[in-house]
Amino acid sequence: MGIGLILIIVLVIVALWAMITYNGLITLKNRVDEAWSDIDVQLKRRYDLIPNLINTVKGYAAHEKDVFEKVTQARTMAMNAGTTEEKAGAENMLSGALKSLFAVSEAYPDLKANQNFLELQRELTDTEDKIQASRRFYNGNVRDYNIKIEVFPTNIFAGMMNFAKREFFEAVESEKEVVKVEF
Repeated sequence: MGIGLILIIVLVIVALWAMITYNGLITLKNRVDEAWSDIDVQLKRRYDLIPNLINTVKGYAAHEKDVFEKVTQARTMAMNAGTTEEKAGAENMLSGALKSLFAVSEAYPDLKANQNFLELQRELTDTEDKIQASRRFYNGNVRDYNIKIEVFPTNIFAGMMNFAKREFFEAVESEKEVVKVEF
């Protein structure tokens, strides 16, 4: 009876460990999914603001057709991106296109004074800040999740249960460069 009892205790401990580990992995996976959803909400808001911004700028700078096309094309690519890596690349391209659009606005004093444009610019800036915060939150959750599925002995269990490593939502190299300011 002694060996049978020890075997039962060991099996109960292993079963408890498996249950706790599985529940922990599911919790972290759901946090990563929730964080991605937060990014998606902010990106949707950004996508909705862009056509209004383009239409406002078009009224003042109709001959800046290339800039409008680049922003529209980048927006479409970002909306249709599938994987996290594709989404990150498309979003970074869209950010660059929006910078070009705001650079164009600098040449039109009447546009810079337009209340509708100023409000759209303020909302877009606010949205960009929220996207950055959402990206940090997402990346923190991805870090925690990836660590959990990579450490021993959880990595063995995670592999058996098909928990896969997630990708970070990272900035492209061009966004990491130091901005040069010349006077």
